[in-house]
Amino acid sequence: MHNVGAIFRTCDAAGVKQVFLCGITATPPRPQISKTALSTIEHVNWRYYKSTLRIVKHLKKIGIKIVALEQSARSVNYQHYHYQTPIAIILGNEIDGVSKKVLEQCHDHVEIPMKGVAKSLNVATACGIVLYRLVD
Repeated sequence: MHNVGAIFRTCDAAGVKQVFLCGITATPPRPQISKTALSTIEHVNWRYYKSTLRIVKHLKKIGIKIVALEQSARSVNYQHYHYQTPIAIILGNEIDGVSKKVLEQCHDHVEIPMKGVAKSLNVATACGIVLYRLVD
């Protein structure tokens, strides 16, 4: 739940217009989310959808570029990707990442190169890195 709060805080700082929370993701109001998010939950538009696949298909249908932040055979370095708006960045959960069905619906995949022992970053940290590249 702290990750959700941190993502809200980062989205607020980066000027994100909308956050979609999906599936098993915890949603506000919860003390653990509010503690990390500070007051940003009230300033970032958000909605909950049970199905990530459903909202991804909808966003794609209305012309939003769908980009998964995930290590895959198709992924490119996030620093070399040409970000175009409107865009939706898809984040997976920390255990399973972005599902195969959702990845198949994404236009592109980006990844953050890992140079150490760990194979991935905390989802909130990864979100911040990519969002600031997007708005840079």
